[in-house]
Amino acid sequence: MLLPQTLSESLTDLRALLGERLSTAPAVLMQHGQSESHIRTRLPDAVAFPQDTAEVARIASICARHRMPIIGWGAGTSLEGHALAVHGGLTVDFRLMHKVLAIYPEDMLAVVQPGISRERLNEDLRETGLFFPVDPGANASLGGMAATRASGTTAVRYGTMRDNVLGLEVVLAGGRVIRTGSSAPKSAAGYDLTGLMVGSEGTLGLITELTLRLQGQPEAVSAATCAFPSIAAAVDCVIATIQTGLPMARIEFLDQATVAACNDYSGTALPLAPQLMVEFHGSPAGVQEQSERFGAIAREFGSKGFAWARAQEDRSRLWRMRHQAYPAILATRPGATAIVTDVCVPISALAQAVLETQADIAASSIPGPILGHVGDGNFHAILLVAREDPAEHATAQRLAGRMAERALRLGGTVTGEHGIGLGKLHLMAAEHGAGWTVMGQIKRALDPHNLMNPGKLVQQK
Repeated sequence: MLLPQTLSESLTDLRALLGERLSTAPAVLMQHGQSESHIRTRLPDAVAFPQDTAEVARIASICARHRMPIIGWGAGTSLEGHALAVHGGLTVDFRLMHKVLAIYPEDMLAVVQPGISRERLNEDLRETGLFFPVDPGANASLGGMAATRASGTTAVRYGTMRDNVLGLEVVLAGGRVIRTGSSAPKSAAGYDLTGLMVGSEGTLGLITELTLRLQGQPEAVSAATCAFPSIAAAVDCVIATIQTGLPMARIEFLDQATVAACNDYSGTALPLAPQLMVEFHGSPAGVQEQSERFGAIAREFGSKGFAWARAQEDRSRLWRMRHQAYPAILATRPGATAIVTDVCVPISALAQAVLETQADIAASSIPGPILGHVGDGNFHAILLVAREDPAEHATAQRLAGRMAERALRLGGTVTGEHGIGLGKLHLMAAEHGAGWTVMGQIKRALDPHNLMNPGKLVQQK
């Protein structure tokens, strides 16, 4: 925490640089002191709205001079408190850095600023015949998605942000600007600094530019839902599908409680049973073949058929329902909040992980619908708790802890896409062992005064 005199001096210097684009208004501070997570902490001391990399570098230089913490901010949709100001300081909001800087259709690349959202980028790409495939559900900023190594519904086919970011421009602590990676499809030149920065959650630097890999818009797309007699049958169908090598574009799981919530919230009429939501991309003949192959697998596990969504508007309605699952589940318990957690396991362990999690939640005193991107072994539990009930919060934390322990025991990870932030910091030693110490050493080498998003991801000393 900054001393009052130091804080005053730092704000004076920042205001001289940014003018009205530096805010200490209570409403602005409050907006940047909360997120989609259940985590609460102190507010930042100020919020900056830079317009370009040069300003971000000067902001970082001023913060270094005054030893002021600096925290990046995208769309504020994180689920583990990544962008909360644990020690106060300056939040850097990238909303004004929202441009597409270049599109290279022949190389299937785009260069963007960090504040642009994935939906806005895809709107700008529509006429090129290309699209950016990573879809975490929320209309997150691409800088935030890179910082948290986001993934989502399409990761089973197109990969996560790790696979789709080729290069970055990053402002380090103190204001030094570096470029990582290149526009080439691959490189064997030195340390993979792009990979280091993707997923670093703003603890090593602030991303100010991204070079992204694009995909061709598929000639044909078809989506469907299919009901199963049990969670086990649905999950076993996913495992069999992935193990056959069928190139699914999406394969999502919803348990019965999630289906009921989505029906009520979105006005859909899915059968009240565990569901898989699937999508196929390719040529018309390829999509037809994939659909038939998946249908044969699904029937082996008791599915009674598909509800197809072939028209664009029907597919959009279907995936909008899926992306609204979180508010839909919250609406089932008015006044409640949610502890949302995710884990990821090897596909061979998926059934065990999901069924043991379901049994664990069923034996508890709180509801916890399960859903997820099960095609890559990633699933979520949304644990609903009364806001002011410490006992329910403790129960949810125990359930989340057992999910994490189970994932590690099965060879997986404590988070497949939500990241660490504040909420899962206590699990890093269990997952990484001595590797977590190495992460801390990298952090101290690049940020010796612990100014970049302090209190997150690595062990602090």
